[in-house]
Amino acid sequence: MSDRTNDQWQTVCQFDELTPEKFVEFRVHQKNPEPGAMPLTGFLFLDGREPRAFLNQCPHLGIELNWMPGRFMDADNLFIQCSTHGALFKPGTGECIAGPCQGDALPALDLRVEGGAIQVRLPE
Repeated sequence: MSDRTNDQWQTVCQFDELTPEKFVEFRVHQKNPEPGAMPLTGFLFLDGREPRAFLNQCPHLGIELNWMPGRFMDADNLFIQCSTHGALFKPGTGECIAGPCQGDALPALDLRVEGGAIQVRLPE
């Protein structure tokens, strides 16, 4: 039996529920989170035709990125934007290209499609 904390896949939504420019937010299931820690959340979206999933956590301060539910993109709809400091992230890789965390990246989640459902888990 594995004692890894990230061996559990969790279903987020059905693949056919994803549409361009729609972001699905979800709570990340964790084993034994630190007492008093805020729950981890993530978001899922289509990058072209590829699903992508990241933790909803800016590398700069660890705060959530979106300013409203489902609102993650900048005004030009080109980059994921942190609502607090304006950092910009490439949707395909999560790499920060502008802002206080430039050179860092959003924490990506492992992702798979099983039986038409998109599942994620924390990376090792």
